Amino acid sequence: MASAHSDTATDAPSAPASHQALWGTTALKVLVAGGFGAGKTTLVGAVSEIRPLRTEEVLSERGRPVDDTHGVEAKRTTTVAMDFGRIDLRPGLALYLFGTPGQDRFWFVWDELARGALGAVVLADTRRLADCFPSVDFFEQRGIPFVVAVNCFEGTEVYAPDDVRAALDLGESVPVLLCDARSREDSKELLIRLVQHAWVR
Repeated sequence: MASAHSDTATDAPSAPASHQALWGTTALKVLVAGGFGAGKTTLVGAVSEIRPLRTEEVLSERGRPVDDTHGVEAKRTTTVAMDFGRIDLRPGLALYLFGTPGQDRFWFVWDELARGALGAVVLADTRRLADCFPSVDFFEQRGIPFVVAVNCFEGTEVYAPDDVRAALDLGESVPVLLCDARSREDSKELLIRLVQHAWVR
């Protein structure tokens, strides 16, 4: 996937009044959400310019009844609070990345993480596509701009973005992209598309 590199305010389109204050801020906040095992921790780690903060715990036998690992049987850890990463966009302006926990028992954290967010990347795993519905609903209900990123895991069938859009019942205005969450370039492209999407809302 191609990446655009436009980090300065002079390259940005004219902003709606609701976003005029963005360039006066020192930090922009973006959430990375999605279902259990969708690749949120991987994406934050791939694109962060600092060593990411992670709150991962090893999956336990006690948690098996509530942790659905169907389709992601090889997964051994889970995020219990958040992942955190940072990208310096230009002097005085940073992008803060907050990866949300994917399991429903940790959703109480989401409201606090979402406070003041510019937007969100919702990671989708086509092996467990229904797992990203709660993220989509969360951001739609709160009017937070988001893009859907289909993480193309090795050995899985690749679906066209329009097929994923139809399966998730998304409007045409919501960007749907294919990505490899391990790729820094793909992850940067997702963030660029999200900022562009949030900018024109």
